[in-house]
Amino acid sequence: MVIGSLVGAILIAAGTGGAAGYAGQPMPITPGRESPLQITVKTPQDLAFKTEVERQYLILNLMAGGRMAYEAGDFPRAAHDWDLLLKVPSLPPEVARVVSPLLAEAQRQRGGAAAPAVPAAPAATAVSQEPAPAAAAQAVTPPRATTVSGTVNGGGSIGPGAAVLWLTRIDGQTPLPHRSRRPRLLNQVSKAFVPHVLAVAVGETVAFRNDDPYFHNVFSLSPGQGFDTGLYSAGGVYNKTFTRPGPVELLCNIHASMVGYIYVVNSAYYTQPRANGAFVIRNVPPGSYELHAWHESAAAVVKQPVTVPAGGASGVVVRIPGDRPPMVIVPDKYGKPRQTQLGY
Repeated sequence: MVIGSLVGAILIAAGTGGAAGYAGQPMPITPGRESPLQITVKTPQDLAFKTEVERQYLILNLMAGGRMAYEAGDFPRAAHDWDLLLKVPSLPPEVARVVSPLLAEAQRQRGGAAAPAVPAAPAATAVSQEPAPAAAAQAVTPPRATTVSGTVNGGGSIGPGAAVLWLTRIDGQTPLPHRSRRPRLLNQVSKAFVPHVLAVAVGETVAFRNDDPYFHNVFSLSPGQGFDTGLYSAGGVYNKTFTRPGPVELLCNIHASMVGYIYVVNSAYYTQPRANGAFVIRNVPPGSYELHAWHESAAAVVKQPVTVPAGGASGVVVRIPGDRPPMVIVPDKYGKPRQTQLGY
């Protein structure tokens, strides 16, 4: 009965009473179903069987729920689920072994303390192996992540929405950004790059898709970021993985009017503002940071200190100078001036 009570308490704490999954999607194991839990209890053997079913069901839910949150970049939720998982009585040692490193990484991404090493659990027979409620209550809760918000001003005719913003920690290590498993899409539509500016995490892949009824040849001459898609027709896709932080200027070898940008970010705390310049950077732990802002109209990255208290930082103003010299000659992919007959 003691194990059953603790399992029930953890189920409530994990928020597994409903059938909804992570971010509105169904979870692999749905915690609200009745079949695993509604077991008739008439004998002590029935009670022991029901208790073990609930325990195994809880383990699988916390493992799956934490993994879905981790892959979606919701590190606080992942750390919450896996921390509860490691408190389940008589947890199989192989579960603790595979979950502990992931929990430590989720806590690091969240900005909390790393998870302590979890020793292999001995064979579970005695009820006394359950963690004491008082010890659990004394656990130190890391600072809760919050937000940094404000407005970008400037940007000339391009507008402030073309900026890319990110934070780096002054008083600690800046975690790496979460990388999407699927390529980020950057279309070529009506002889333009859509979106005009795309911020990606370092190590992510971008899919350049031709949605025009004619050929394109996308390339970049940016230092350390150069690539060349070659000619590809309508519906064609070219994938490119970006492993070096910094700006990537995009051009088309056929259409001289096409200019776009990718900015490769090496921080977990980044965003792109709305067209009116309003921005929010989420999941930022309290601390001291430097705010960076890149914009194609600025000659250099704009930097300014930001202190993030426990309640978050708001009203931050970023001013973009228009001091970058305009592009006089749009080069071809060999770095030479364009031939006048191209650009249909």
